[in-house]
Amino acid sequence: MKKVYFLIILGICVCCSSCVDVVEQYTFKANGSCNVTYNFDMSHAVSVLMNLMSDSVTATPQFAIVKDTSMNYYSALPDSTQAKMTSSEAEIAKASNLSILMNLKKRQMKVSISHESKTAADLEFYLQRLSKLAADNHLNTSGKEDKGFKGVDVQQLIAGQDCYNYQITPHKFYRIIDKTKFNQFLKKTQATFAMARAMLIETPYKLVLKFAKPVKKLDNPKAVLSADRRQVTLQTNMDEIMRNPMVMNLKVDF
Repeated sequence: MKKVYFLIILGICVCCSSCVDVVEQYTFKANGSCNVTYNFDMSHAVSVLMNLMSDSVTATPQFAIVKDTSMNYYSALPDSTQAKMTSSEAEIAKASNLSILMNLKKRQMKVSISHESKTAADLEFYLQRLSKLAADNHLNTSGKEDKGFKGVDVQQLIAGQDCYNYQITPHKFYRIIDKTKFNQFLKKTQATFAMARAMLIETPYKLVLKFAKPVKKLDNPKAVLSADRRQVTLQTNMDEIMRNPMVMNLKVDF
């Protein structure tokens, strides 16, 4: 029973974006390509939850699991899933990588999803398809050779990314939140957000955009433009986003 309790608590921690520190970073290059990375750090939530567990629970084999691995998204998918993908979905997966660091004894749990888009059009297509791609593929982040560990549900981590509409060209990055989709997201996750607040687990979010040339126009009063006008940083948290979803809207001309 103690083992079951541990797995339930850990599952809540690692599968719900409300318990995750999120850093979303874009690096735009002079040739028009862009590297985008989602970093999900669940270490704080793990640390809080570990304080609730007895020594007998932390002595279980599950608690001793250690993972530190990186893999290509496409290569990590089961052959049956690869066969069902469209050519465009396969290209997205092949241009994406995953890494996971899990060491519960050290109270570490981090997942990173990275992707390289060759053009602005490729980037917009990727961002509009990211959530659906994860939902359709049910990826095991531990790698398909490891049947004993189910890893972290990527779909749950990036579920909130489906709430945006994007307009991306070689000279602009526009992201506008879809209120209808966002409200649907909140309905599905409000219980977990409430639990996180009750356990004093904060839900910070940071967006960083790095450009190869100076930004000409920035439309978001909360976003901070660096002195050289080549980096935009937006920092907030889920409580603020729930009160005012419009804080996530961002229009950058560069």
